[in-house]
Amino acid sequence: MTINTQPTAIMLVIGNEVLSGRTKDKNIGWVAEQLTNHGIKLVEARIIMDDHDTIVETIRKLSKEVEYVFTSGGIGPTHDDITTSAVAKAFNVPVLRNEEALRRLKNHYKGTGIELNSARLKMADIPEGALLIDNPVSAAPGFNIENVFVMAGVPKIMQAMLDGILKNIKSGSKMVSISIACKIGEGNLAQELQNIENADDNIEIGCYPWFKSGVIGTNIVVRSLNKDSCQRASIKVKNFIKTFGETPEIIE
Repeated sequence: MTINTQPTAIMLVIGNEVLSGRTKDKNIGWVAEQLTNHGIKLVEARIIMDDHDTIVETIRKLSKEVEYVFTSGGIGPTHDDITTSAVAKAFNVPVLRNEEALRRLKNHYKGTGIELNSARLKMADIPEGALLIDNPVSAAPGFNIENVFVMAGVPKIMQAMLDGILKNIKSGSKMVSISIACKIGEGNLAQELQNIENADDNIEIGCYPWFKSGVIGTNIVVRSLNKDSCQRASIKVKNFIKTFGETPEIIE
């Protein structure tokens, strides 16, 4: 097991359109990459439907399991955007018209010829006590309540929101990884790689098989929060590969 000196996080995607396949999720992979780069360990990614009770119970449960919960989806102006009210219910607080959020919306729509109607005003309704998350793309903010960060589902907006969030929250040690490729099937590697991993609690080893032009092979990724442990384990992996008469290839 890897010794964890990183904050842990869960990514929660909310939306029937993602579950139906109508909208292809583009947020989970990007969030995972950004969190990894900031020394935050993403331990789970989950997709749930636009159902009020489901969102409430999921937020209550997940917020107790990790340091950070990041959500995307369901904070727009339409009738099925229910994430805000559900998150408020999860923390037993009311949803109120937020004056700062309203000011940002008014400034954004001023002079555009677009009416700031009742539907759009809904995006200024925020759980009581929550902090606003900046939206430099379209003004309507996300929000942070306790350890839950609620963001838009539109990838460009969500990415801009997360960029701002990551500047202001606790990060941890960055994971070091070394990737090694070989033309050996993973079944022939499994036992010894397990032995190498078991020999050092600081490392984890992943195997990713590939098949190219009739050749079977495996990409092996050695990961650790400790650079020296990662290097030692990768040397063991390379030496093991050489026993098959193969020359291991380091992948950048």
